[in-house]
Amino acid sequence: MRILAIETSCDETGVAVVEDGRRIRANVVASQLVHQDTGGIVPEVAAREHLRAIDALTEQALRDAGRGLKEIDAVAATVGPGLIGCLLVGANYARGLALAAGLPFVGVNHLEGHVYANWLYEVAGGEPPADPPPEPQIPAVVLIVSGAHSDLVLMEGHRRFRPLGRTIDDAAGEAFDKVARLLGLGFPGGPLVERAAKDGDPNAFPLPRAVLADRYDFSFSGLKTAVLRRVRELEAKGPVPVADVAASFQKAITEILAEKTARAAAEHAVETVLLGGGVAANLALRAEIAKRIGHPLRVPPPRLCTDNGAMIGAAAFFVLRHRGTELSVAVRSDMKLA
Repeated sequence: MRILAIETSCDETGVAVVEDGRRIRANVVASQLVHQDTGGIVPEVAAREHLRAIDALTEQALRDAGRGLKEIDAVAATVGPGLIGCLLVGANYARGLALAAGLPFVGVNHLEGHVYANWLYEVAGGEPPADPPPEPQIPAVVLIVSGAHSDLVLMEGHRRFRPLGRTIDDAAGEAFDKVARLLGLGFPGGPLVERAAKDGDPNAFPLPRAVLADRYDFSFSGLKTAVLRRVRELEAKGPVPVADVAASFQKAITEILAEKTARAAAEHAVETVLLGGGVAANLALRAEIAKRIGHPLRVPPPRLCTDNGAMIGAAAFFVLRHRGTELSVAVRSDMKLA
């Protein structure tokens, strides 16, 4: 099955062509650099940028895949969670394409897309590899970490998720963004903090970790406040050692995420651990979780951790297999994974 998939939940416009929930035939993404000037995402601006980009990106994705719309079996789009104006751009555009071409429309949960990014592989030179990577084994513990979400779930089967924990305040990616802004690094904060941390001492400044005993929930507001106070103290004495602060913060937040994830895997007797979301691209986080679980984890390449259409195409395949389609599926900004 060949699916044309569209992602517009936040500030990336992504369009992809995915076959059978695994093979990426095309995957094009337009990042909205305009938000770097404001240090954060302005929803109205983001929706307008999606409108500008979506038609050309769809044409490019079909061209890259070497396929016309008549050779597509279904059209999919993210319907939540996300910024409501942005979601409406992608979902309505995809519905229109599906209706005009007489194709099924598949509404996809954005978080489910991050999970199914772990099923994807890219096709080089138009031909799939002779030995494609195996599908992840289920059950699995899944950590989804991004600018808006920090969710730990148990995947009991395809499209069967049991929530274990989530952030009770800031998302992990939001904490990265705020610390990056505090240190004058820019936006988005995740890759900029990681880059700065490479030259820093992760043990330079001990920072608190919210324990939340006997729970899998996360809390990052206290850590964020501790970094703010430390930076203000350092500013009063002279130049702030940005690399050391970045490294100390990164160590704290990755240890919080890794400890909960590894404990969930052990307590539920699950060997497979999957990562998804933009923060999953952080190499320190990957290494810390792998160290704690004692074996490699499954994580998409960095370009598939951030928002993209291919992950929506992968999830759409399993939606079709387990639920079916409807043009009227509602867009919801607060949609949950489980």
